Amino acid sequence: MNKKPIIAISMGDPFGNGPEITVKALSDEHLYETCRPVVVGDASCMEYACRIARKVSGIDLRIHVISEVNEARFTYGTIDLIDMNKVPSSSIPDHSVEDSPSAFGVGACALGGEAAFSYVTTVIDLAMKGLVDGTVTNAISKESINMAGHHYSGHTEIYADYTGTKRYAMMLAHHDFRVVHVSTHVSLREACDRVKKDRVLECIQLAAEACKDMGIANPKVAVAGLNPHCGENGLFGTEEIDEIQPAIEAAKVQGIEVLGPLPPDSIFSQAIGGWYDIVVVMYHDQGHIPMKTVGFVYDREKQDWKAVEGVNITLGLPIIRVSVDHGTGWALAGTGKSNELSLVNAIDYAAKLAMGKLA
Repeated sequence: MNKKPIIAISMGDPFGNGPEITVKALSDEHLYETCRPVVVGDASCMEYACRIARKVSGIDLRIHVISEVNEARFTYGTIDLIDMNKVPSSSIPDHSVEDSPSAFGVGACALGGEAAFSYVTTVIDLAMKGLVDGTVTNAISKESINMAGHHYSGHTEIYADYTGTKRYAMMLAHHDFRVVHVSTHVSLREACDRVKKDRVLECIQLAAEACKDMGIANPKVAVAGLNPHCGENGLFGTEEIDEIQPAIEAAKVQGIEVLGPLPPDSIFSQAIGGWYDIVVVMYHDQGHIPMKTVGFVYDREKQDWKAVEGVNITLGLPIIRVSVDHGTGWALAGTGKSNELSLVNAIDYAAKLAMGKLA
């Protein structure tokens, strides 16, 4: 039992789908075979999510409120919860769970932002103190946390700030399809300006290190270009010549097997085909679009999501952080229909990374 890593899971925005998918994910007994999960959130929200799950999916779980990790039972059927007590029961829209669960319809607000921010900083603190072996985050609303006065563009930046990390990057993964971003939450205009040799080289290094941490002895790192057809030798832009290629050459000198720059319109199909272990992308949507195209599968006949898979991992941190690769799901929050696969994948990924460090 004690060899299983303890994974702290932040509940996410209290008015989003985080509480529901946390309950649904922890109804998977397999997770308790690989790790010891503990949730950081609000009892009021998690109790309500349990009632929704019981009504919609027949999931029968109970909440065990604790104040410290060492009070956790880590027993399947009971969710150990560190209650931050940020959201009073009166603030949760009661749409008659016993009758027909329906969407909260709350959306972004300062109350939700303050609560979600406290969950995230608490799991970071637990990990930094060595009380847990890894962290997993549910979705937060960037608008909400900023409304609450916390001016960050996302989880990645919060983790970097609270751990004092300067060298970091976002990695998205769907099974063996992986991408690492040179820039994330900035405008497209600014993203182009951020394509600089030193940053591209840093991301190549972080990508290679991440693959090795996952057991890939000699990873192949591919680097996407920024411009159409990688600029056609300067015809459509010179970033490939001035910044990306020099970074690739510097990485080769360091012994990294790296290829590129490669045309963005073909590099991802090649990666899915197994040509590369990981791809360094130049900006947010260049990496997110192919990842979500592969991981988010819609059922046309049922007009519903068949799968919402993929995880977000922050590289370069002194602690493990894995997240779901989707948003707060305002339209579904409260209905019990949100898909938990991304969270299950995230917990699995965090457990594997933690086991690697504990070995």
